[in-house]
Amino acid sequence: MINQAESKKIGLSRKVKLIIYVYILLFLLIVSVTATYTWFSLSRTPQVSDLSMYVTTRSGLEIALTPDSEEWGSQLSFLDMTNENVPLRPVTWSDKNQGFYIAQYGFDGRITGDWLSVFEKQSLNEGTGGEYYRVGTFYARTNEDVKVSLVESVKTEEGISGSGTYLIGMPEWNAEKLSHINAGNGAENAARIGIEITLLDENNQPIETSKQFFIYEPNCDAHIDEKAGYVKTPSVDGNELLVSSDRLILQKQSKWSEVNPVQKGVQAYTIGGFETSTELFSLKANQKVMIKLYFWLEGQDIDCTNDIQEAKVLANIQFATDFEGGSGLQPIQ
Repeated sequence: MINQAESKKIGLSRKVKLIIYVYILLFLLIVSVTATYTWFSLSRTPQVSDLSMYVTTRSGLEIALTPDSEEWGSQLSFLDMTNENVPLRPVTWSDKNQGFYIAQYGFDGRITGDWLSVFEKQSLNEGTGGEYYRVGTFYARTNEDVKVSLVESVKTEEGISGSGTYLIGMPEWNAEKLSHINAGNGAENAARIGIEITLLDENNQPIETSKQFFIYEPNCDAHIDEKAGYVKTPSVDGNELLVSSDRLILQKQSKWSEVNPVQKGVQAYTIGGFETSTELFSLKANQKVMIKLYFWLEGQDIDCTNDIQEAKVLANIQFATDFEGGSGLQPIQ
């Protein structure tokens, strides 16, 4: 038989094991919660301070800043459409509500699970310069029936401007190391470009029923921790993607490297290929379309961390035109 002393000893041992077990459960719960909210708790401060983005087209499509412009051409700077001094802060796109939302944080730095529209946030902080994303508007027209899509990038020997569609971290010369550093800091992996397409009527007024919103996700298989492979970005709407898969344009990693020997003004570029269709819209001859470009840091992307603050990125959006009907030959301009 077990005496009273031994009984107390066994009871104490069981209590110690129970306490240890409870602490293990609490530790696992804390680890689980921390892992779940890692990028949310870190994504309060990153921003893009320097964005160089250009919009170019190939033959068959002309672009301008206004629908009644007398100056139609083939290239525009994003800075002509938006304020270059606007910093970017993490937001996420709600396809259901057709707008951007930001996470609400508790005192511990983690999100509370509540989301607030950017408009409401700006109203609450009126006059504080609380910008969260950039948007620029321009217009396109054609004198032929065409299908319009994003251009695959091609390798060039001297620079990459105008060579297709890409978004890449900007190389920045380090005078001490006599080499370049990636001034993108990984922001190129968390960045998104929204492309909103709205046809215009004969009076240059938007036809709201024609509106479509696409999301271009560059460097979709690249990550700050150097792991490779595409990771889906969930939507606050409860869907596994920010927009339906037919409106999500994925592109593999684009990157630059030093040439040998190292030269201050020269880098070698490798541009990633598209993983999905890049077709955007069709236009009839003499029809016009309004295009809005949204640029933001996707707060739900796993690469949206403090590492990307004060980033500098370089982007180019180029549109291709496929002529519909006829022989398929493009007319001589």
